Amino acid sequence: MPPRYTLKILADFAAAHLLRGYDGACSRLHGHNWKVEVEVVATALDAIGMGVDFKVIKAATRDVLARLDHYNLNEIPPFDTVNPTAENLAAFLYGELSKALNTDTVTVSAITLWETDRACVTYTED
Repeated sequence: MPPRYTLKILADFAAAHLLRGYDGACSRLHGHNWKVEVEVVATALDAIGMGVDFKVIKAATRDVLARLDHYNLNEIPPFDTVNPTAENLAAFLYGELSKALNTDTVTVSAITLWETDRACVTYTED
């Protein structure tokens, strides 16, 4: 079994949304200060002993979150048609960061999205 190095960074963004078809207060426009945990697994180290530089993970995450930060999520693709639930946001972040970061030796393994200090969702794929 090859070695596994799990690297994790934290980031945040602010955005508003409403949940379509939801019976409750969240059907009205409201905002969150979202916290994002990006977990990456490396199976090899480079010549200086890194699986992937943290700054690479941070930069990719910043680029993706810039498309969401200070927006009404319901107005931007794909959330103009996909309900912007925490679950759907986590899956979206996983997909976008996988496109940016995955290589032969580095793979996004999990996204944990905190909607509040007490409520989060973790998205992974096997």
